[in-house]
This record gives sequence, structure tokens and C-alpha cells, in this order.
Amino acid sequence: MNKIVEKTDLSENVVKMVLEAPAIARKRKAGQFVVLITDEKGERIPLTIVDSDPEKGTVTIIFQVVGKTTAAMSKMKVGDAFSAVQGPLGNPTDIKKIGQVVCIGGGVGVGVVYPLAAALKQAGNQVISIIGARTKELLILEEEMKKVSDRLIVATDDGSYGFHGFVSTVLQNLIDEGEKIEEVFAIGPVPMMKVIANLTRPYGIKTVVSLNPIMVDATGMCGACRVSVGGQTKLTCVDGPEFDGHQVDFDLLTSRLRMYCEQEGVANEKHRCGWNGN
Repeated sequence: MNKIVEKTDLSENVVKMVLEAPAIARKRKAGQFVVLITDEKGERIPLTIVDSDPEKGTVTIIFQVVGKTTAAMSKMKVGDAFSAVQGPLGNPTDIKKIGQVVCIGGGVGVGVVYPLAAALKQAGNQVISIIGARTKELLILEEEMKKVSDRLIVATDDGSYGFHGFVSTVLQNLIDEGEKIEEVFAIGPVPMMKVIANLTRPYGIKTVVSLNPIMVDATGMCGACRVSVGGQTKLTCVDGPEFDGHQVDFDLLTSRLRMYCEQEGVANEKHRCGWNGN
């Protein structure tokens, strides 16, 4: 059992939790994730490890309420416990001194890009971070990102805070201004990552994305999280979650993410109405 020791609502439908998980906290590296199970009959939910404290034996996760299980998780309180937290899973980010890098986070993806920016900064890189959301109210981790960045640019779709526009436009402006960018790390909604990858491709700027396909066992056995990268089938749980954005088939990824939208909607509505299956 893994107890919740802290819980914070970051924005509408976005929750941060700190969980007891000593073994994971000791081993976790930037880019890796965990699988959470609420109870013995619960769905397996993969979430990136945002932060960890080996001394306290805790890991931090951030999730968005999008379906039945995440809705149930959002109602859990400090002191409640998950049936299991498995990890760390996936390949860690290849952290090394590169030069000047740009870390881009969109929406809840800011929680995923934060540990990468922190690790890249610690490795001696110049880190420009771009974070965005639809509105100011939906923006998360601004202060945390500021601490691990040499320069932070905030963008909102509606112009309610920071730059009025998309994170991709901010990146294009940096390129147009002549900023020397060695590598881009882009994490967020699939359409955003696709736009960023298409933007950097003509300039030959290496672009790393973190993918979030449907995942079941997270061990490579089920094949549910398969994606196409460079024309080859890869399993996100064991080959990723990070891949070369210029090689990802984003259209196929989008279609697979939509496969169970109807069933997810039905399950979430039943949960909201208190239906227990009896």
C-alpha cells in the first residue's frame, strides 16, 4: 500500500500528489514513470514521476481528470492509499551536457517536462523553457519551472497571461531571433508535439517527445502501447516513453488514442452517477 502524504489541486481538474514509495524514490531518474492501481480491481494508470525525495521516500505525480479512474483518484485524500505503485518504468532521459536546449510543456505536460528541465540544468545546459495552457487559470508549475530554467517564457492561448498564442509560435520566434538551439524537448498534447516536430524538422534541430498511448501492463507483454517510429513498431513502455519526434507517426498515435473514447465516456458517466455495476 502506498499512502498519499500530500495532495494539491493545481488547476481545474489537475491534481498533484506526493506518495510514499521509498524504493522508487531511490531509483527513479528523469523521464521515467510509474503505474498506479487504486484497488485490486482498479485500472492501471501510467503517470510520469515529476519529482522524488529519496530521504523522505516519496515520489510526486501530477494527473489530469479525464476518465473514471482519474476522477476517483481526484477524490482520494491525504492518508488514503493506492493498492500498488509500480516503477520506476521506462527508459530515463539521456541527460548530458548539450549546450542550449529548449524545454516545452503544454497543459499537464508541464509536469512531465519539469524533471527533464531540472536534470538538464543540473548537467550544465542553458535551459530555455516554454510552458503554455489555454488560460492563466490552467497554467501549472510556473514557479518551479522558473527555478530550473535560465529563461522562462509563458504562453496562453487566450492571451490572459504571458505571450498571447501557442508555445510553437514562441519557439519559432526564438529560431527567427537567431537563438542557437541544440535540442528541443516537447511534451504535451499530441497535436502540440506534432506541430513542434514539424517546426524543428527543416532546421535539423533534434526534437525529443514523450508519448502517452493506451497502456495496459507496462511490461511489453500486451502490445497495447505500440507506436510507429521511423516506420518500425515500438512499445512505449519498454522502448520509450521518449522518442525522436521527427520519426513518430503522430496520425497513427492520434487514431489509437481515440479507440476507446466512447467506452471511457460511458464509464466516467456511470462513475459520476454512482453506478457500481450491480
